[in-house]
Amino acid sequence: MARRWRVRRKLKFKFPRVNFLFLPIIMFIIASLLFVWLEHNLKPTIKSFAESEANLIATEVINKAIYEKVLYQIDYNELITIHKDNYDRVSLIQANSIKISHLISSTNLEIRESLKELEKQNFEIPLGQALGSHFLATYGPKVKVKAIPVGEIDVQLIQDFHEAGINQTRHILYLDVNVDIRVVIPTLTDKIRVNTKAPIAETIIVGTVPETIVRLEGMDNLFRGSIYGGID
Repeated sequence: MARRWRVRRKLKFKFPRVNFLFLPIIMFIIASLLFVWLEHNLKPTIKSFAESEANLIATEVINKAIYEKVLYQIDYNELITIHKDNYDRVSLIQANSIKISHLISSTNLEIRESLKELEKQNFEIPLGQALGSHFLATYGPKVKVKAIPVGEIDVQLIQDFHEAGINQTRHILYLDVNVDIRVVIPTLTDKIRVNTKAPIAETIIVGTVPETIVRLEGMDNLFRGSIYGGID
């Protein structure tokens, strides 16, 4: 009996031919679409993060200018005179407008010069940090941010009173600074208001402090509770 031999034919699969010339084009299109999607969805997050960083850096620059270049020339007793009546009670807290005007002018100048240096600098935010990811905080492309001061710098001297013990009141003077900063990132600019309040002098007033009228010497205006001064 003859043996029958079965011949198994190997099936050949034909793979579709890929034109590798189109791969770079396809990858470019995918990358472009991904970039557009990321830009559209991440722009609000990056904008908010950039504004926060610009606010922080500008505040540090302003405070540094005050504490390093202005604070040494401030003497509470040269700015404020406390008058008492015959019973040793506080009758008037009088502000020296000349000294205050000089203080505000010099503060304005020092802050302006410091912010000029800020304008020359750029700072970068890693994209991972802007996304709020701790793991990716130092990774990803860096977004360049520029902070540019715009408009006038508003400087005011304000005061506050706090209880400091039995029959004692702490009188604190602050420099209140406001400045507008333009935040510039790729494809987007916005303006923010930076505010900082720096304590510069204080004293302890012994005795009862009534609701005192604060008078600026040489001026007819009377202010109750706060000392104001600014540069237009």
